[in-house]
Amino acid sequence: MPSFDVVSELDHHEVENAVDQTRREIETRFDFRGVDAKVLLEKNEVTLEAKADFQLKQIIDILRLKISKRGIDLVCLDIKDPEVTIATAKQKIILKEGIDAETAKKIQRLIKDSKIKVQASIQADKLRVTGKSRDDLQETMALLRQQKLEAALQFNNFRD
Repeated sequence: MPSFDVVSELDHHEVENAVDQTRREIETRFDFRGVDAKVLLEKNEVTLEAKADFQLKQIIDILRLKISKRGIDLVCLDIKDPEVTIATAKQKIILKEGIDAETAKKIQRLIKDSKIKVQASIQADKLRVTGKSRDDLQETMALLRQQKLEAALQFNNFRD
């Protein structure tokens, strides 16, 4: 029986490249000259540090641009509120990966309501979609691409 998996994964190498490009641009930009601004990447968390809140917003704009140019969907960024003190401002950005249970149930309900002859089953942080024909699976992929969900979806492990 044909099947495929719906996943939400990040290309960590591309994220690392985007963060490095952001660092380089901050070092060369005139408005950041003499400012101690940092961008740190640790697993699935990016930490931004600057002297003022408005500089954090500029760094976020640069990071968004670099990440989107690398082909990563901006939905995977969970931007937290800044922590502003007298001397510094810090902000954390969580990189979301995997499909959480609530989103998986929403996708499953969407597939069921579409009346396409496929079945969707939740398996940890992914969704397995099976059907009798390849056309039904491709129709399901098209349906999911049209939807605006809280996760960046990819389709892999297509079996015929």
